[in-house]
Amino acid sequence: MQRRTLIALASLAACLSAPAWAQSDIKIAHIYSKTGLLEAYGKQTQTGLMLGLQYATGGTMMVNGRKLVVIEKDDQGKPDLGKSLLAAAYADDKADIAVGPTGSGVALAMLPVAEEYKKILLVEPAVADAITGDKWNKYIFRTGRNSSQDAIANAVAMDKEGVSIATLAQDYAFGRDGVKAFKDALKKAKIVHEEYLPQTTTDFTAGIQRVVDALKDKPGRKAIEVIWAGGTPPFNALAAQDLQKRYGIEVFTGGNILPAMASYKNFPGMEGATYYYFGIPKNPVNEALVAAHYKEFKAPPDFFTAGGFSAAMAIVTALKATSGDTNTNKLIKTMEGMSFDTPKGKMTFRREDHQAMQSMYHFKIKNDPAFAWGVPELVREIKPEEMQVPIRNKR
Repeated sequence: MQRRTLIALASLAACLSAPAWAQSDIKIAHIYSKTGLLEAYGKQTQTGLMLGLQYATGGTMMVNGRKLVVIEKDDQGKPDLGKSLLAAAYADDKADIAVGPTGSGVALAMLPVAEEYKKILLVEPAVADAITGDKWNKYIFRTGRNSSQDAIANAVAMDKEGVSIATLAQDYAFGRDGVKAFKDALKKAKIVHEEYLPQTTTDFTAGIQRVVDALKDKPGRKAIEVIWAGGTPPFNALAAQDLQKRYGIEVFTGGNILPAMASYKNFPGMEGATYYYFGIPKNPVNEALVAAHYKEFKAPPDFFTAGGFSAAMAIVTALKATSGDTNTNKLIKTMEGMSFDTPKGKMTFRREDHQAMQSMYHFKIKNDPAFAWGVPELVREIKPEEMQVPIRNKR
């Protein structure tokens, strides 16, 4: 009897001395565009997040004895809905950390919610500079690239003396931030026209005509820089105009998801810079992602799959460093300046604005009959230290 009492007391003492969170689940809310204009992007992010959590935990979905539970929420690409879903995730679901969203407009609406609840929002893949710029707060981290990283990398391919550029972009946060960052990144080439069209545009005739009118009589090299996400991309419409042959106008752009890059086959030799293409990075994490994705889906991972995977790697790296403690202040202290492995290689959260510093890839498109999309062949890796990414917040 005495022995059983001692065992019971010892067990009770162990429970009392263990942290309150020791055996509870770690709840991760993923708020993304499961439906809406950016549905394809959102679903890839979700796939990558789950594959990444599996990989980072060695298939256990556990960190320090705590189970990782992912709660999915569909923001439908609507800022007000995303804002309310994040509040519900923190308040009702007791989420320890949130990931998302897909769209920049939704992300900007969500930022104050993270600050209100004093919980981390890991932004992936929303791009607008303002997210880690003037709208930023200390609870915001981002694994996704920002508009400046896109712009600086794309300027590598285009920024030469005597080049006249017109931009063609969507009329919302992603497009306007992208154009601003691109303009800021150019040192030699000149922007002669900015064309903004609604996200839902399907008829590009008038917009393209305005771009052509602005460029066609300019001397020297002429180019259109396309900054477009989701919906109907303008590349087929641009190809139908045969602008290179008629006016000597080239088309440049960044990377995209594989279905959107089918239209890139119309532009062999087109240059730009991309965040990710499965065939470019050479490292063990990318090899693991590609292998796991082929095994499950019989297809290669796409642009935003890598982003979700990177977010998972950041979360698990941080949780392992805190021994599973989800205290927000401990996580912030751990994640500031933290480096972690991703399919793109090593990323590091910059202390000043929590933006992940990462490589980008200068490419040239090859029309390879073996692939349904234009293949971005690597020209060179643009390393983080080569890109002077501005710090735009007011910390």
